[in-house]
Amino acid sequence: MDAQHDATGNAARPVLEAPDIARVLTRIAHEIVERAKGADDVVLLGIPTRGVFLAGRLAAKLEEITGRTIPVGSLDITMYRDDLRLRPARALARTEIPGDGIEGRLVVLVDDVLFSGRTIRAALDALGDIGRPRAVQLAVLVDRGHRELPIRADYVGKNLPTSLRETVKVQLAEEDGRDAVLLGVEQAAPAVER
Repeated sequence: MDAQHDATGNAARPVLEAPDIARVLTRIAHEIVERAKGADDVVLLGIPTRGVFLAGRLAAKLEEITGRTIPVGSLDITMYRDDLRLRPARALARTEIPGDGIEGRLVVLVDDVLFSGRTIRAALDALGDIGRPRAVQLAVLVDRGHRELPIRADYVGKNLPTSLRETVKVQLAEEDGRDAVLLGVEQAAPAVER
């Protein structure tokens, strides 16, 4: 695997390529079917942006396995984040809940990278305003560690222990033109002379 560059121009090396991502999504789909005893009441909700694409891919794989259409939607967490005042304004994404809703269903939240856990906390808050699922589970493509909250994923594509200086960038064909997970090192900001 050759070193490439992430969006910030830093050297990054691929840790997952397209075939790896397809394989881990297939594995996660099988795990969901096994744990949910057939996935009869499963609803997938992707967290924008890349979590929505991953949820769609998981729904397709679940459909292949079960022969049933799996409801899939998206859950925008922007207004539930606890860092709104610390970060630049972000455009609101869409929340789309499948027609049958989430009441009494097993909701599987889908995201690309699990890091501090704050995004998932915000997703749980947003979900609580929509309805009351029977249970909530979490599926992530990459778990990079460094949790700040007591949150863990039920389904993990790849555990990727990282340092805080490292960056994990997920690229998906729907958004980025290719599938890859890149691991890079954040460059320190240049010193300013006075």
